[in-house]
Amino acid sequence: MSYETILYAASDGIATITLNRPDTLNAFNDQMIRETTDAFKQAGRDSSVRCIVLTGNGRGFSSGQDLAEVQERGDGFSIGEHLRTGYHRLIRQMVTLEKPIIGAINGIAAGAGCGVALATDIRIASEKASFMLAFSKVGLVPDSGTNWFLPRLIGYARAYEMAITADKIPAQKALEWGMVNRVVPADQLMETVMAWAQPLATGPTLAYGLTKRAMARSWDMSLDEALVYEAHLQEIAGRSHDYREGVQAFLEKRAPQFKGE
Repeated sequence: MSYETILYAASDGIATITLNRPDTLNAFNDQMIRETTDAFKQAGRDSSVRCIVLTGNGRGFSSGQDLAEVQERGDGFSIGEHLRTGYHRLIRQMVTLEKPIIGAINGIAAGAGCGVALATDIRIASEKASFMLAFSKVGLVPDSGTNWFLPRLIGYARAYEMAITADKIPAQKALEWGMVNRVVPADQLMETVMAWAQPLATGPTLAYGLTKRAMARSWDMSLDEALVYEAHLQEIAGRSHDYREGVQAFLEKRAPQFKGE
């Protein structure tokens, strides 16, 4: 499928989704929300894709919602409905997609763009990247999952501070706070991201997906419930080709040849 607001490419087990409205720092309009959601759905359904990379074209990852588009709609515009039919679908698509998603954070991730960045599983940031909850600057509440993701990553006090001050958090501070996994020189970002993506694209994809499912569900479980659920998922993993291959490769002292199933 061809897209107008994003770029999509898949090869060697890796799908790369690039937000592509650089003149707006990749601000999300309705079309880009729909196309990004569709691209993740496509990557999820494609058995040859075993890892997804999300990044932005140009100087920004995403500056968030395109406010010019909102302004054009006038007083009848419902922000709540916009979230429910747009960003919520995108965030859920990312969180429930049982393949690893790497965020290559190349520049500013602000507002809803910050929420989308935080919905990735692993975040590798350029030294030029930054994160910002810009909502309070226009009298709004953080959305697009940030109220769920951010306190879990960096704690309530820091998350609330980001929300009410709308301060820009540079990449190095984001690393210190636990928002990102790595910070690298800008000219090495995609090289580093692909060095992470390539082994994931040849790894035990089913196990990666079940791990993602287990950790997402554990937030709402007691320890006993989590233990029961772990055992259930481990039973599924233990019946997979990759488990049998992994054990055999270990015993034969060779590299495993995972199929992702």
